Amino acid sequence: MTLSKVRLASLTVFWLVWTAWWIYGLIFHRSDHLGWLIPFLLYLAISLRLLFWIVPVRFVWDPVRLIWSHTFQRIYNTIPPKLHQPAAAVVTVGVIMLGTFVPAEIGENTRSSRAISLFGLVVMIAGLAATSHNRRKIPWHTVIGGMLTQFIIALFVLKTKAGYDTFNFISNLARTLLAFAAQGVAFLTDAEVAGLGWFLIGVIPPVIFFISLISLLYHFGILQWFVQKVGKFFFWTLGVSGAEAVVAAATPFVGQGESAMLIRPFVPHLTNAEIHQVMTCGFATISGSMLVAYIGLGLNPQALVSSCIMSIPASLAISKMRYPETEETLTSGDVVMPTVEEDKSSNALDAFAQGAWLGLKIGGMILATLLCIISFVALVNGFLTWWGKYWNITDPDLTLQLVLGYIMYPVAWLLGSPKQDLRAIGELIGLKIITNEFNAFSALSQNEPYISMSARSRLIATYACCGFGNIGSLGIQMGVLSQIAPGRSGAVSKVAVSALISGIIATLTSASIAGMLSTDQ
Repeated sequence: MTLSKVRLASLTVFWLVWTAWWIYGLIFHRSDHLGWLIPFLLYLAISLRLLFWIVPVRFVWDPVRLIWSHTFQRIYNTIPPKLHQPAAAVVTVGVIMLGTFVPAEIGENTRSSRAISLFGLVVMIAGLAATSHNRRKIPWHTVIGGMLTQFIIALFVLKTKAGYDTFNFISNLARTLLAFAAQGVAFLTDAEVAGLGWFLIGVIPPVIFFISLISLLYHFGILQWFVQKVGKFFFWTLGVSGAEAVVAAATPFVGQGESAMLIRPFVPHLTNAEIHQVMTCGFATISGSMLVAYIGLGLNPQALVSSCIMSIPASLAISKMRYPETEETLTSGDVVMPTVEEDKSSNALDAFAQGAWLGLKIGGMILATLLCIISFVALVNGFLTWWGKYWNITDPDLTLQLVLGYIMYPVAWLLGSPKQDLRAIGELIGLKIITNEFNAFSALSQNEPYISMSARSRLIATYACCGFGNIGSLGIQMGVLSQIAPGRSGAVSKVAVSALISGIIATLTSASIAGMLSTDQ
C-alpha cells in the first residue's frame, strides 16, 4: 500500500471516530449541561480541516468567488468609482452611529458618555491624518475597512449574546490551560503550592506551557494554516501586502518578535511602510501566552480576547494613516508563509522541547524585566515622595503614578471614562506606556483605587492597556528586526518611534469603541 493510501485511510478512520463521537453526543447530551453547539463546531472544524487536506481549497473558493462576482460585486460596480470611498465612509459612519446611540442607556453607559468616546475616536483619527507621513497617499479603503471591521467585532462581542458566548468559550479554553499548567506545578512541588496564587507559580508556568504548545502546532503546520487563512481575509478586504497580512494575523497568537520571524525571508526587502506596519502590529496587541497570563490575574477574559482580535484591523488602519505606502511591495498580490529551514524541528517531541526551552527563556525574561522595572518604579517613587514632602505634597504622596495620572487625564476623558475614575485610568495608561502592560494589569487586578473602579472604568482600562506599546517593547522590536535584517537597521530606527505611537493609539481606539458599546455585563 502506498504512503498516500495509508494517509487517506488514517484520516478516514480519524474522521469516523470523531463522527461517531459527535453523533453519540448529539443523541445523549443534546439537552443536558454539556450541550451540542460546541461539540458541533469542533466537529465541523476538524471535518473541514481534514477535507482540505484531501481536496484543494479552490474547489470551495471558486464557487464562492463566482457567486460573489455575480451578486455583490455587480452591485458594487454599479456605483461610480469616484463614489466608492465616500459611500463606504457613509456606511461606516452610519453603522458606528447606530451601534453607539440606538441601544438603551444602562448604568454608566449613558449616551453622553458614548458621545465622549466617539469624540475621542474622531480626535485620534483626525490627529493621525494631520500628522501623516504623506496625507495624499493615505489608503482610505484600508482605513475605512479596518475601522469598520474593528467596530463590528466589538459590536459582536459587547452587544450580542452569541458574540459574548463565543468569546466566553474562547476565554474558558484559555483558563483551562491554566489548570493544566497547575498540574505540572503540583507534580514538581506540591498541590498546596500550586494553589498559592503567586505570580511566579500562577503565571509563568502557563506561559511556558502555552509557548511549548504553540511550537507543537507550528511543527504540524496547524498554526501556519490558520494564520494564512486569516491573513488572506485581511489581504483581500483591506488591500494590504501579503507580508503585512501575515504579521497582523499572527501577532495576537505568537507575539511581536515571533510574528516577524514568520516572514524572515521577506524582511530585508520590506518597504519602510511595511516595517512600520510590522512594528505597529506588535505594539498594538499582546501575544497568546501573555493573554493566558492576564486571564490568570482575574481580568475580564472577554475584553482581553476581543481586544487582541480587534487590534488586527485597527493596527492596519492606524499604521496606514500614519505611514502610507509609497513604494512597490514585494508581496503585493498574495499571502505567503515562507519556510525557514533552521526553524524546523526534527519531530513533534523536538518541537515540544524547543518550545519549552523558548518558554523558559521568555518566562525568565518576564521575571527579570518585572523585577527590575517594579524595583526601579519604587526607587523613582521613593525619590519623588521625599522630594514632594518639601513642597508639602503629602496627601496623596508625589509618585510616578500620580504624575502619569494627570498627564494622561485628557486621554482617559477622551475614552469616555467616568469622571470619578479619570485619574486612576490615566495612571494605568501612563504606567503601561512607561513600564509595561503587565505592571498596569497587576495594579488593575490587585491595588487600590483600581480594584474599586466601576465596571465601565475597568472595562475601558482593560482595553486601553491590552497592548505591547511601551518603551521596553520598542527596544525588543528594534533588536529583533535589526538581527533579522542588519541592512535595514537604519529604516527600523527611522520608523520605530512612529510605530510605537501608532500601536498605542490603535490600542486606545479599541478602548474608545469599548466605551461606545460597553454594558454592565
